[in-house]
Amino acid sequence: MGWNETVRNAEKLVETAMKGNDASHDAAHVWRVRDLALSLARDEGLSSNPNSMQIVELAALLHDIGDYKYMRDPSEERLVENFLEEEGIDEENKNKILGIINGMGFKDEVAGRGIGEKSLEFGVVQDADRLDAIGAIGIARCFTFGGCRNRVLHDPNIQPRSDLSKEQYMKKDEQTTVNHFHEKLLKLKDMMKTQAGRSRAERRHKFMEEFLKQFYEEWNGKA
Repeated sequence: MGWNETVRNAEKLVETAMKGNDASHDAAHVWRVRDLALSLARDEGLSSNPNSMQIVELAALLHDIGDYKYMRDPSEERLVENFLEEEGIDEENKNKILGIINGMGFKDEVAGRGIGEKSLEFGVVQDADRLDAIGAIGIARCFTFGGCRNRVLHDPNIQPRSDLSKEQYMKKDEQTTVNHFHEKLLKLKDMMKTQAGRSRAERRHKFMEEFLKQFYEEWNGKA
């Protein structure tokens, strides 16, 4: 099976599997992450290795399929692995792709699973996903997700949680949308794995800081 056909099939799987998701985690998010990951990979010198670029593209395309936040059926946990097997991806590359997907979540790094030596392919895919969580797009996605879950916009009496465990992070009860900036999004700049990712994160991070400053001023009637 040709590579272009494998990519098209992966895109079809994304569109089918993520069709019911809200706009914070839809197919458009995946297309942005794929484009960012490939761009970061080129900046990091991976373009000279076609196999690495293929690993990056497939991992980026498939990274949110079976996301626990949108799980409708336990069988969705095996969608990606089944797809890779059906497409005839060799065992080594399949394991690399699954390793990237299974280890890139913020909840895993909170639990200590994201710490340690990781491949450059892992770094560019994770950085791409995190870049899409910050900046202007990140702000839009954050409020989209919060609105979808009927979360309170902001409550000064509910303080952001610090030193989160994996269980606490996954338990979103009694949290506000704005607190998510402090609990996760503002931390992502310093968690980038690649130089290219760190460079791009700077501007997006500053944009969020300016947004929050204006938000709090308006909330308190000072602007």
